[in-house]
Amino acid sequence: MKYCKFGRTGLEVSQVVFGGGKVGGILIDADDDTRRRAIRRALDAGINWIDTAALYGEGRSERALGWLLGEIADEPYLSTKFRIDTSRLDDIPGQIERSLHVSLERLQRQSVDLYQLHNHIETATDATHALSPKDVLRVADGLDAMRTQGLIRFAGITAIGDAASCCTVIASGRFDSAQVYYNILNPSAGQAVPDGWSAHDFSGVLGACRDHGVAAMGIRVFAAGVIATDIRHGREAVLTSGSEIADEELRARQVFAVLGDAHETRAQTGLRFALAQRDLSCAVVGLAELDHLEQILAAADAGPLPKDAIAALQPLYASDFGRLG
Repeated sequence: MKYCKFGRTGLEVSQVVFGGGKVGGILIDADDDTRRRAIRRALDAGINWIDTAALYGEGRSERALGWLLGEIADEPYLSTKFRIDTSRLDDIPGQIERSLHVSLERLQRQSVDLYQLHNHIETATDATHALSPKDVLRVADGLDAMRTQGLIRFAGITAIGDAASCCTVIASGRFDSAQVYYNILNPSAGQAVPDGWSAHDFSGVLGACRDHGVAAMGIRVFAAGVIATDIRHGREAVLTSGSEIADEELRARQVFAVLGDAHETRAQTGLRFALAQRDLSCAVVGLAELDHLEQILAAADAGPLPKDAIAALQPLYASDFGRLG
């Protein structure tokens, strides 16, 4: 396992982070022995970061990690997330503190290494759960208070929403990390895409992270599983505009028509694409089965996708997967 600098924090994080989300679901849906074996195998392989959220399984992911990590001597870095109720913006500090204490109780911890805002960030905040950059900076004040109390070490955002608004928050210097949407179907956070790009355009987000020393954690590297397999499991969730499952399936078919199986499984190809992006400190990956973890570890050992494979995909991006001629 390789390790990367985590922004300006001074931490060194494994380039693969164990994700405890609903889409993969192993911490939520698997039996206790499978969950135990997954965590043990990941840590033995050198993964030193586990990421979860209060929202995942309505707290079941956090609760599982509480007893799983209590059984072992290892102390991986641990991050979780919270969401602000946008109907109660007069009580942002109180919301943060209450949410954090509930998460710490589930996790059976006195503190977490990273506490991350889970709301979308938008200039226009009529969307459900969306916060403006100004409101996100008020969230930063509340997180500073939690840091002062020793309940968190670092503060982060999920950089989903309007790219310019996300970049404004990243440039503020108030946050240590950003979860960044980046995958082989939508690499817009890290490279130029054409005008009229039909997927959500995250242009500039990874550059902003790099320029301001903010650690970028790649998320959705498997596009909710669409990249990894043609089998739909019902846990797929659309996070952004232009990422409806049917659209993603069409893009995935075109990607693998170009790449074939030259880079092992589809999941391994997708992860290796993310590992090739140097502006990512790490990639957060979810899994449903123990074999998925073995594929992930093998992909990490194989390293980044070769430059010629990435170059072969550029015509797809330049034409928006054929939409632009």
